[in-house]
Amino acid sequence: MRNLHFIIVAIALIVCSCGGDVIPKPQGFLSLEYPAPIYEKIASACDYSFEKNNLGTVRFKDDCSAVIDYPKLDASLFITYRKVTGNIETLLRDAQKLTYEHVRKADNIAEEKYINDQQNAYGMFYDVLGNAASQSQFYVTDSTNHFLTGSIYFNVKPNYDSIYPAAVYLKNDIRRLMETVEWEE
Repeated sequence: MRNLHFIIVAIALIVCSCGGDVIPKPQGFLSLEYPAPIYEKIASACDYSFEKNNLGTVRFKDDCSAVIDYPKLDASLFITYRKVTGNIETLLRDAQKLTYEHVRKADNIAEEKYINDQQNAYGMFYDVLGNAASQSQFYVTDSTNHFLTGSIYFNVKPNYDSIYPAAVYLKNDIRRLMETVEWEE
């Protein structure tokens, strides 16, 4: 009899503990805030200059390339400089090829043309959506002497949902760099 009471109480507890509908958690996003960018002009020892966010630190290399490190965002913008010596078609093809190597992992690659006749700067900004290794790439050139390409990389496994706020922040920095590039003659 005692076992029967125990079994009845156990069954009652199990039945009573199951209740209510399962409610899924609401979809959430990271609430990451970054400081308003403050831009400063950076001149290379080579034939170009641009404005960069003071959140990043720039390192120029001997071949006129540069790396802008963003330690707070755990990201780096790699910039390559090439002289145009009758090879503009090859430089353009290589820049586009580099971007479209990410197509296997990307959900979409949006192209934005850039034209600034006053600065004699023309190019393309690529917004890479999805879990690709690089979320943004660009090239800018005067088409006769100078060619600049760049790619942003985060120092983490690509997970677009997680790095989205930082990627958007850095896309704005890249656009600013493109808009402020100046060629030395």
